[in-house]
Order: sequence, then structure tokens, then C-alpha cells
Amino acid sequence: MLIFIIRRLVQAIPTLLLSSVLIFFIISLAPGDFLTPAKLNPGITQQQLDNLARNFGLDKHPVEQYLLWMKNMLFRGDLGLSFSYQQPVMQIIWPRVLNSMYLVILLQILYYLIAIPIGVYGAVKQNTLWDKSVNVVMYFLLGFPNFFLALIAIYFLVQLQFKTGITLPIGGMTSNGFSEMGPLEKFWDVLKHLLIPASLVAIHSTAGFSRILRALTLDVLHSDYVRTARAKGVSERSAIWKHTVRNAILPIVAGLGGELPALISGAGFIEVVFAYPGITPMLLDALTASDLYLIAGFTVITTVLLVVGNILADLLTAVVDPRVKAA
Repeated sequence: MLIFIIRRLVQAIPTLLLSSVLIFFIISLAPGDFLTPAKLNPGITQQQLDNLARNFGLDKHPVEQYLLWMKNMLFRGDLGLSFSYQQPVMQIIWPRVLNSMYLVILLQILYYLIAIPIGVYGAVKQNTLWDKSVNVVMYFLLGFPNFFLALIAIYFLVQLQFKTGITLPIGGMTSNGFSEMGPLEKFWDVLKHLLIPASLVAIHSTAGFSRILRALTLDVLHSDYVRTARAKGVSERSAIWKHTVRNAILPIVAGLGGELPALISGAGFIEVVFAYPGITPMLLDALTASDLYLIAGFTVITTVLLVVGNILADLLTAVVDPRVKAA
């Protein structure tokens, strides 16, 4: 097991190196830079532009910028200085990453709690009225982006507030006076703000995952060894959850490596719609401002997590399926 982990980590080095090169130069080669708006401002002199370029290192050749960035990242853990915020990248990213993690962890819990029973039950009760009804709802959800569902939800929540006086948080992460609240009140306040966006993303994501799990479960459910288990008197619950689902989820377990970077990548446009202080709004601002080191630093972190996640997924696959050996 240890040899397997070491070998995978060594194999990941060229992958990470190549990723860093692509990330940095693709961003660098984009037209314009952080100083482009300043160059169009007649009130800023050329001397001031030269000083800004020197301070941000933009007066150097891109190759030199990359080597300096890599050196600082490898030996000092420094991902660079954000042009927009004038602060180290890690200090900018970390609070946003934590906020996004709260949201993504909650939605992942809701997602699996909803999707797994629906997918398995749909396979067991194939072509029944319940299965067909769920199919209609799932195909409806698949046809809409989650931020569109969020806009519809916000409309109905506002109407609910007007007609009943019931107020549910539909924006931000905390209420007014959050700093004066006690620990339990703070926890409940944040949870209230997370529930609606997390539930919307979880329900929307359920549509695709439950269909995949239903198909995988159906494929295994009619296999010979499941029929043999039933013939030997194994209970129906054991035949479904132990002999069927455990084998059906293997392809899903193998893909769990992609979930690790997703934990810090935020919930996408849902964060924008709900004005949630997560990573997505910050990255959109960074792209608009051509904030090179902020974009590159965050992308490198997600790439590292993707590599680590794939190693963990391989180990988890070996645990779930004894036929697979992590060696």
C-alpha cells in the first residue's frame, strides 16, 4: 500500500509540472493584463505604469515570471501577490475556500442522501408508476441549469414572505448582528443561509446521479451471482444492498477523486445568485481583472487536490472491491 502511494505521488510530479506550465502561460497569453485599464486612463502617467509593472513583476518576460513564481511556490509556499487585493494569494483564497467548503459539504451530504435511495429504488421498482413519475421529474431537472432553479426559488420565497410574513434567508452567509451572537446562534444562522442554496444544488445534481446509479444497479441486479444469492435464501435487503449496490457503485467510487477539488471549487453560479461569499464570485472578479497569480494559484491547488483525490479513490476502490489490489 505504501509503495503504491509513493509510486503514484512520483508519477504525479510531471503531471503537476505540466499543469502549472499550461495554467500559467494560458493565462499569461490572454490579451491584456491587469494594467490594461490603467493604460487607457489618460490621468496615469507612463512613469506610474512602469512603477506598477515593476511592483507586480509584469515588466519581466513570462518565462522569467513563471520560474520566479514556481520558485516561490516550491520553496516558500508563496502563490504570489494578488494584483487586485494587494495581498498574498493564500490570504485571499483561504476564507473563500472555507465558505465554499461549508456549502459544498452540506450539499454533498444532501445529494447522496437523496440520490442513492432514489437510484436504487428506481432500479428495484423498475417501470412502476413511482419509477416513471420520478423519471419525469429527473428529466425536468436535467433540462434546467441550477442557477435558473435558484432564481425561481428566490421568487417563490419572496412571494411567501409577502403573503405570510415568514422570512427565510435568500442571500449572503450571515444575518445582521452576527458578531454579537453566541456560538450556537452563529451556527444556526449560517446553517439557515446554507440550507436553501445547498438543497437546490443537491436536488438538481440528484437528477443525473440517480439515473446513473439506477442503470448500474439494474445491470448488476439481474446478474447470475445475485440470482444465486437469492436462491441460497439471502434476504432481499441483503441481495440489494450487499450484493448489488456494493458492486454497482464501483464505477462511482472510482470517480470520487474528482470530488476532492470540488469541495473547494464552490457551487458555481449558485454562489453568485445567492450573493454567497464563496470562491466563484472571487474567481469571476479575478478573471475580469486578469489577476494572474490569484487565478493560477487557485488552479494549482485544485490540480493538486485532483491528483490526491484520484489516489484516495484508487485506495477506496480497493477497499470496496477486494478483487482490486492497490499495489
